[in-house]
Amino acid sequence: MDSVLILNGSPRAPRSNSKRYAQLFLEACPLETVYFDLIKTEQAKVLKAMEETSRVLLVFPLYVDGLPVVLLEFLKYLEEHPPENRPTLSVLINCGFLELEQNNIAVEMIRLFARKNGYPMGAVLKIGGGEAILDTPFRGFARAKIRTLARAVAKDQKRVMGVTMPLPKKLFLKASSRYWEAYGRKNGVTREQMETMEIEG
Repeated sequence: MDSVLILNGSPRAPRSNSKRYAQLFLEACPLETVYFDLIKTEQAKVLKAMEETSRVLLVFPLYVDGLPVVLLEFLKYLEEHPPENRPTLSVLINCGFLELEQNNIAVEMIRLFARKNGYPMGAVLKIGGGEAILDTPFRGFARAKIRTLARAVAKDQKRVMGVTMPLPKKLFLKASSRYWEAYGRKNGVTREQMETMEIEG
C-alpha cells in the first residue's frame, strides 16, 4: 500500500521524454514503484493497481496548453469507475516551452479533477524546455528536481516546484530551431513543411 504508481500519460509513452522522466523518478524514489504506460495498458488494470497504492504520479507532456488525450480518457474512465481507494495524485509535467509557467493550466486541470472526485493532491514538478533539457548540459538541474520530487511524494508533501534551462530566450529559440530542423530531417520532413499545417498530407 505504501507505494507509488507511476502513470505515463504521453501518447508516445514507450519512446517519450515522459518515460525518461519517469525512469529518473523511479530510480530516486525510496518507496516501491509500479509503472504503466496509459496508452498501452487496459484502463481496468490501471484502476486495479490504483486500489492497491497510496500515491499516484501522473507523468505527461503539455499538449495544446492542456492534457494529452490518453490521459484525459483515463481521467474520464476514473470518473465513471471511481475506485474505493483515492490515492494522492502528484504531477510531473514537461513542456517544450522555455517558460515552465506554460504548464500551469494543465496542472490546474488535474487539481480540478482531484477536487471534484475526492483525490488528495500531492507534489507538482513543472519542467520547461522538457523536450531537450535531458540532452543538454543542464540535465543535472532536471535530475536534481526529480530527486526532490521523489522525496516530496514519499513524504506526502504538497510542494510545487519547477525547473527550466537558464538560457536567454533568443538563444533558446535559435537552439530549438536547430533541434527541430534536425529532428525533421531525421524523419524526412523539411523546415518548409514544418512551417505549414499540411505536413500530414
